[in-house]
Amino acid sequence: MAETISQDRAALINSLELLDARLRWLSSWTIHNANHIRPKLDGLKVGGHQASCASMTAIMAALYFHALRAQDKVAVKPHAGPVLHAIHYLLGQQSLDQLQRFRGLGGVQSYPSRTKDSIAVDFSTGSVGLGVALTAFSSLVQDYLIAHGQVREEDAGRMIALMGDAELDEGNIYECLIEGYKHNLRNCWWIVDYNRQSLDATTADRMFDRFDDIFETCGWRVITLKYGKLQREAFQRPGGKTLEEWIDSCPNADFAALTYQGGSAWRTRLMADIGGKTHVKKLLDSFDDTALASLMTNLGGHCVESLVDAFDSANDDKPTLFIAYTVKGYGLPLAGHKDNHSGMMNPPQMEQFRASLGIAEGQEWEPWGGLGNNAATQLKAFVEASPFARKPGEPKAEAVPVPVRLPVPDGAEQSTQGAFGRVLLDLAKSGEPLADRIVTTAPDVTQTTNLGAFVNQRGLFRRQELADVFHKAKIPSAQKWAQHAAGQHIELGIAENNFFIMLAALGLAAPHFGTRLLPVGTVYDPFIARGLDALNYGCYQDARFLLVGTPSGVTLAAEGGAHQSINTPLIGMGQPNLTYFEPAYADELTAMMRWSFEHMQQPDGSSVYLRLTTRSIPQIARDDDDWEADALKGGYWLRRPAEGAEAAIVFTGVVVPEALAAWEQLAEDIPGIGLLNVTSPDLLHRGWSARRAARWADGAGGQCHAERLLSALAPGAGLVTVLDGSPAALSWLGGVTGMRVSPLGIDRFGQTGNLFDLYRIYRLDAEAIIDAAAELFLEN
Repeated sequence: MAETISQDRAALINSLELLDARLRWLSSWTIHNANHIRPKLDGLKVGGHQASCASMTAIMAALYFHALRAQDKVAVKPHAGPVLHAIHYLLGQQSLDQLQRFRGLGGVQSYPSRTKDSIAVDFSTGSVGLGVALTAFSSLVQDYLIAHGQVREEDAGRMIALMGDAELDEGNIYECLIEGYKHNLRNCWWIVDYNRQSLDATTADRMFDRFDDIFETCGWRVITLKYGKLQREAFQRPGGKTLEEWIDSCPNADFAALTYQGGSAWRTRLMADIGGKTHVKKLLDSFDDTALASLMTNLGGHCVESLVDAFDSANDDKPTLFIAYTVKGYGLPLAGHKDNHSGMMNPPQMEQFRASLGIAEGQEWEPWGGLGNNAATQLKAFVEASPFARKPGEPKAEAVPVPVRLPVPDGAEQSTQGAFGRVLLDLAKSGEPLADRIVTTAPDVTQTTNLGAFVNQRGLFRRQELADVFHKAKIPSAQKWAQHAAGQHIELGIAENNFFIMLAALGLAAPHFGTRLLPVGTVYDPFIARGLDALNYGCYQDARFLLVGTPSGVTLAAEGGAHQSINTPLIGMGQPNLTYFEPAYADELTAMMRWSFEHMQQPDGSSVYLRLTTRSIPQIARDDDDWEADALKGGYWLRRPAEGAEAAIVFTGVVVPEALAAWEQLAEDIPGIGLLNVTSPDLLHRGWSARRAARWADGAGGQCHAERLLSALAPGAGLVTVLDGSPAALSWLGGVTGMRVSPLGIDRFGQTGNLFDLYRIYRLDAEAIIDAAAELFLEN
C-alpha cells in the first residue's frame, strides 16, 4: 500500500511539474505573440507581465489541478491573468483565437474580468488588492447564506486569492483583515506570490517577519513556503546549515541581482561570504554553475511538492495565509532583474526558451507541445480528471418577486431619508418574499442613515447568537438589535472601502451561490468618495446592490464642509453599471425603490444609487399617477409649461421648496414658465448620449426623454438649473436642443451654518433662482 501511495504521489508531482512548465510557456508565448508577432496598427506597446506570470505558474498548477475543489472560487493576481487563460486553454475552455488576440479587441482581457472575458472568472481583478479583500467578504456572504438555509454547510467552498506581495502594501488588505476578524472569518485562503519585487522597488527586508505576526494576531494560520525540496535536502548535508543561514540573511535586492547574474555569480558571492566555513566549499563544488543557480532559486513557491504538502495541510475552514517565496521571472532570462515587471523576452530569448522546452517551430500554440505522445496523453487525462475541470457553470438564481407597489409613508412633511427608513420598516414587517432577501449594511452609520428600524425588526447577522446587554439589563434604548444567525443586517466598521466590497460580495450572491440577495447599503453621501475605487470595482464586475448616499449636499448644514457632498451627482452620472436617482418627495422615493429591486434582478440591469437628504419638506397631493412613468425615466414636469414657453426652472431633489417659491413669483412675469423635476440626471444624460450615438450606429432613432420634456418649450428658451450638488449635473441640458442656461449649484467646499444662511450664501434659495432667470432675459 505504501509503495502504491508513493507511486501515486510521484506521478502527481511529475504531472504538476509538467503543467508548471506548460503554463510558463503558454503565458509567456501569449504575451510575446501580442507584442512581437501580431501586427501593431497603432505602434504602441501592448504589454503584459511575463515575469509576474512565471513566478506564479507552479502555485497555480498545484492549486488548480490538485487542491482546488469544484465549489471553491479564486481571485487571480491581475498580472497572472495569462496563466489563468492558459489553464482554461489546456482544459479546452479557452479558444486559440482569444489567446492570439490577448489585449486586443474581443480577445483575452489584460486582467481577469467577469464581464469581459469569455471564460468563467470568479472575481474580476485589476484594481490592486480589491480582489483579495473580496474573497474574504464573499466567504462572509457564504456564511450568511448557510445560516439562512440557502447554502448547505457541506457545500461550502473556499474563497481563495492569489496575490502579489506588493498588494500587501494596500491599506484595504488590512481594513479587510480587521473586519474579517470581527466576523470570525473562515473558508478563506490568501496565497502570496512572495517574489519581493514590485514595479519600482524590492520589498523592504524588515517586512520578512512582520506578516506572520499581523495575520496570526487576526486569527489566521500562516504557512510559509520558503525552501523547495532541493534546498531542504542540501541543508541536511555538511555545510548546509551555513548555507541556509546565509540565504535567510541575504538582502532581497542582493538575492534578486544574483538570480539574474546566474550560477557563477552565486558561487563567487557564496565563496566570498561563507566559503571559508566548514564543508561549505565542498558542498558548493558538488554543483556546477547551472545546478547551483537551480539550487539557489529552488524556493518553496516553485516546488510543487512543497506546495502540495502545504495545501493538503490546511484541510479545514481556518483562514490561511500561504507565503510562497518565489523568484520574479522564474525560469526566464529576465529572472531577478529589477526592471522585469513590465519587461519581456526579446525574439532571440523567446526562441531559446522554445528550444529548451523541445517545442517545434510552428507548434507554439500546441497545448501539449514538446511532450511525447504518451506523456501528452497522460497529462491531458490528468488535467481532465481534476475537480476543477468538472466545475459546473455559474448557477441561475430565481427572481425574487417584487410587489406591484410599495406603500408610500404617510406624513405632510417628510425627508427622503426618513421615508427610506419607513419603506424598509414596512417591508420588514410584511410577509413579502422580497423582505426575506433584503440584507442591509453600513459603515458604522446604521442609525444615522435610518436603517435602525429595519434592524430592530430583522436583527443583526451573527453566526453565534449574542445577547443585547442593554436590553437584558432593561436599559431604555431605541436600538433593539438582537444578534443571531437569522439576522439580516451585517454590521461593519467605519471603513468605506470594506463597505463597498461587502456590497459587491453580496451583490454577486446570485451568480456565485445560485441564490439572490438584494443588498441595501447606506453611507454618508460625501464619503462615497472614500470608497470610490471599491465602488467602481463592484460595478465593473456587475455586482447588484442598492446604494443609499445620505445625508447629502450643503443641506447637511451644521456639519460643515467635511460632511457636505459636492460632486456625488457627477459620480452617479459617470459610473457605469450604476443608475443614479435623486428624489424630492417620498412617493418618488418609494417608486424608485420598487423599480430598483426589480432592476437589480434584470439581465440588463445594474446597481442603483439613491441620493437622499434629512431635510423635511412639505409633500404634494397628486391627482393621478401619470407623473410616475416619467419620473422613472429621469424627469417630469411638476408644473407643466404653456406651449412655447420662454423659460423653465429645472431642479433636482431637496431644493424643490425654493424652486416652487421662485416659480410662483416668476409665473407673474414669465407667463407659462415650467418647473421641471429631474429625478435622475443620470438617466436623462444617458438617454441623450445614446440618442446621439445612435446616429452612427443603428440610425437616428426617436427622441430621448430629455428632448421630449424640453420640446414643450420654445426653441432657444432659457433654463435655470439648480440642485444641491455640482451645477454640471444639470447645466448640460442646455445642449439638448440649444437652450440658454443659468446654472446654480455647489462648486466649492461648504461651511457650517443654518440651512437658510447656507442656501443664501451658495445661491440655492428662491431669490438666487429669480436672479438667475432675470439674468437669462437681460442677456437676451
